[in-house]
Amino acid sequence: MVIGGSGLLARGIIERSSDVDLLALRSDNELGSAEPMPAALEAARNRVARDFSLPADWLNPGPTDLLDFGLPEGFIDRLERRDYGEALTVYFASRYDQIHFKLYALVDQGPGKHEEDLRALSPTEEELMAAARWSRSHDPSEGYAQILGEVLAHMGVKDVDLGS
Repeated sequence: MVIGGSGLLARGIIERSSDVDLLALRSDNELGSAEPMPAALEAARNRVARDFSLPADWLNPGPTDLLDFGLPEGFIDRLERRDYGEALTVYFASRYDQIHFKLYALVDQGPGKHEEDLRALSPTEEELMAAARWSRSHDPSEGYAQILGEVLAHMGVKDVDLGS
């Protein structure tokens, strides 16, 4: 299950290259941590890194901790499935869910690629506010709320009410 820039790249929303962020591994409708990666997936990642001179972490489980905090409601139902031959199925987060993840990353890590990606998704005010409410469940601190409000205003949301 892939989120982040590589998911946006695969869907034609952005054009810059990106590492591949694994959110989870899926079995039926169950999500499991992508860390540690299964041995076969890790071996394939290492072979691709070697053959194409990529960094060792080009495929990484960095965002898998999001599973511990909870995903946006309905996340699994919105996943977009792509089959690559018979051996590989990849699920990409929907546009709606990517807005949630990118807003959270923008507030948490600052401007740059996350702001560019979020703008490329062309979120509505309603989508940004839904993402903001979800992100507050991950970080309820006042400091986060203040930065979140500033980011939302910067993104054009009027009358930001985070209900602190």
